[in-house]
Amino acid sequence: MKGKLLTLSVLVLIVGMLLAACAPAAPATTPTSVPATPPSKSAVPTPAASVPATSLGRNIKVGIVDTYSGPPAAFGNEALKGFELALKEINKTGVLGAKIEYAKRDEKFAPDVALSMAKELVLQEKVDVLVGTINSASSLAISGYAKEQKVPFIVWTAKSEKITGANGHRYVFSTSENTAMAGKAGAQGLAKKPYVKYWIAGDDYEYGHALAESAWNNLKKLKPDVQLLGQTWWKTGEPDLAPFLTQIMAAKPDAVILATGGAGMTNALKAAKSTGMSDRIPIWIHTATDYSVLKPLGANAPEGVMGTMDYHFYYPDTPDNKAFVKAFQDAYGTPPGFPAYHAYNTAYFIADAFKKAGSLDKEKFIDALEGLKIKSPTGEVEMRACDHQAVLPMYLGVTKKTSQYDFPIATDIVALQGKDIMPSCDDIKKARGQ
Repeated sequence: MKGKLLTLSVLVLIVGMLLAACAPAAPATTPTSVPATPPSKSAVPTPAASVPATSLGRNIKVGIVDTYSGPPAAFGNEALKGFELALKEINKTGVLGAKIEYAKRDEKFAPDVALSMAKELVLQEKVDVLVGTINSASSLAISGYAKEQKVPFIVWTAKSEKITGANGHRYVFSTSENTAMAGKAGAQGLAKKPYVKYWIAGDDYEYGHALAESAWNNLKKLKPDVQLLGQTWWKTGEPDLAPFLTQIMAAKPDAVILATGGAGMTNALKAAKSTGMSDRIPIWIHTATDYSVLKPLGANAPEGVMGTMDYHFYYPDTPDNKAFVKAFQDAYGTPPGFPAYHAYNTAYFIADAFKKAGSLDKEKFIDALEGLKIKSPTGEVEMRACDHQAVLPMYLGVTKKTSQYDFPIATDIVALQGKDIMPSCDDIKKARGQ
């Protein structure tokens, strides 16, 4: 009897298994209902509606090549502060779930060192983007390497127009004004003056010659009757400019175009006052009205010098600029100068371009950066697509002491729009032989 019951139980079990096998299968989940790679919980949506919110998978790494030793280090260190301030703001929410980090190298104001440092950052640090430097020759050297390696390179201080002009290419960008813009802005101011006989002088290097050439060529177009009496060039870092300026004054020009930059700016202004040139002859120097140039001189800075600049911490007097100045001053104890402004903008161009690209792919990043507009402390700034040059306003003013500060500031400021002082896109094509 027990054997029969056991046999019956086995039969029932087998029948049940056969019925289950013949039952209709449960509906399959469609492939689109479950993402292949679930988005990170920390991902944040991008402003670009066409780009989905996704995680970049890792942090964005920026390689900085700039001058951190010697007198020009003042500009490199200030740019770094502006960049770090922006990163503190950006990294609070991140970039599509990622943060921006950086590695920096000191190029010691030497193009060969700059190139070596750029190679190290690309090949060893595997950076996504290169940025730098105050030295135009260094920037041009890195630019060539960036083109070869197909790595984006953003120039944030150097001002040679060749960077985004004749030597420009797909992989180089500039968030700084350049010598073409500065020279044209200076020429517009000088053309309105009665001066006819000019003397050109400055630092004998890439930036100095590029600036002088731009200013003079634009001035000749605006005022064909101007005359160039002569030129004087001294080596970069020349400590004693008094003999050179004394010689220039002996020629009795109506005005002088001083093409000097970086640490040489402070020295040139100091010499202009000590020799009496700033009292006897009108002078134009690009960045002569900048805070980082005038502050070290204090009350010893000359008055009446005409200068052009794309940023002043006291102008424009807008809520956005006031907020930037306060944040910088709270963090570092001093107001920001132009290197901090440019580097601050650079960080936001990097962040917004990666958001728009939705990827760490370098080519997509470049495509996103072309034509991109960011909100800067001085208003909207566009990265022009045709030459990768930031469209920045220029402020023409004259140094003057006021009761508000212990150093001269720019007064009688005239704002010139970026589009009005930039080479046209057709000019850029011709410069590049296209």
